[in-house]
Amino acid sequence: MPASILEEVRRLLGRAAARTRLKCPSCGSGHVAQVLGDNGGISYVCTACGHSWS
Repeated sequence: MPASILEEVRRLLGRAAARTRLKCPSCGSGHVAQVLGDNGGISYVCTACGHSWS
């Protein structure tokens, strides 16, 4: 592939990732980890402030 096509694909993938990235509802940080919840479901924890949610 020509370099210009690869650059465009990388740019588009980067924009899509930025739009779908989780943010902490408490502090707005993007440093969020996905963890297994107590009931077997998925929960999230902010590694910046410690807030957790599901």
